[in-house]
Amino acid sequence: MARKTGSHSQITGPLVRQAAQKLFAQHGYAAVSMRQIATEVGVQAGALYLYTPDKQTLLFDLMKSHLVELLDALDGEPVLRSPQERLEAFTKFHIRFHLDRPDAVFIAYMELRNLEPANFAEIEKLRQTYEDALQSVLGAGQDSGDFRIPDVKLATMAIIAMLTGVNTWYREGGRLSRERVERIYWNMVRRAVRA
Repeated sequence: MARKTGSHSQITGPLVRQAAQKLFAQHGYAAVSMRQIATEVGVQAGALYLYTPDKQTLLFDLMKSHLVELLDALDGEPVLRSPQERLEAFTKFHIRFHLDRPDAVFIAYMELRNLEPANFAEIEKLRQTYEDALQSVLGAGQDSGDFRIPDVKLATMAIIAMLTGVNTWYREGGRLSRERVERIYWNMVRRAVRA
């Protein structure tokens, strides 16, 4: 019997994704087998193929859904006028969104090398859309004279790397609250663009 007694695609499908995300984040994509994912879910290995054609598709789907959710959430943020307000909002949004999804963030940044070329190209397009949102803010601030940035593209990449780095050290209930982290990082970003 391929399915666990009482399993349903609406239940087991998401469990497969959750198990894969957890295992990929803990051990790395290359080290995780479909058998391990099946064991984590509590189904036979063959049953996984009812929910995904292969491990590569599972990795791609996890990355894509994370980035689509990120872009949708960014689109839902209030529209602000000044470049400085927009940059502050982006900074705080990025930290808030990413701290709630440490496993998804780790996979989205660290497992790119394991994507097949066509999958990599699609994920890169989504990442570029997000980067373009910040680059647009920085460019507007540069044009208005609010920011002094030697290279807008480089500043975009540096700010995103700095903000994403919060996930490597932040722990809920630690020394700093999320709000305090957002304020400190905003001040660092503001100084980096000399706003």
